[in-house]
Amino acid sequence: QVQLVESGGGSVQAGGSLRLSCEASGYNYCSYELSWYRQAPGKEREFVSAIDSDRSTRYAESVKGRFAISQGNADTVYLTMNSLKPEDTAMYYCKTNRVRPCGSSLYRYLEVWGQGALVTVSS
Repeated sequence: QVQLVESGGGSVQAGGSLRLSCEASGYNYCSYELSWYRQAPGKEREFVSAIDSDRSTRYAESVKGRFAISQGNADTVYLTMNSLKPEDTAMYYCKTNRVRPCGSSLYRYLEVWGQGALVTVSS
């Protein structure tokens, strides 16, 4: 089964940087998309960024130009966060999205969430 593990959270001052990692295991698909979401205290969970197996990326307007999503080794996805603001404080979650198994021409939706990584940005 698919499992996601986030790491790299922490506490920084405004203007600082952090890099989150999402390691996916049991994720054997020829096509896929992995996403980052976040949820701040008192707010709904929101989309942050996504990357697919073609290395295409997309970002929420609130983080565009400051955050960068990238692919690493061994099914690892990174979220590099620069110029952090207090409003970036949230639990950050890695999530699976659409997948296409090798040997299939059809995409399927697979929803698996990681446990979350806490990011705290102070003024």
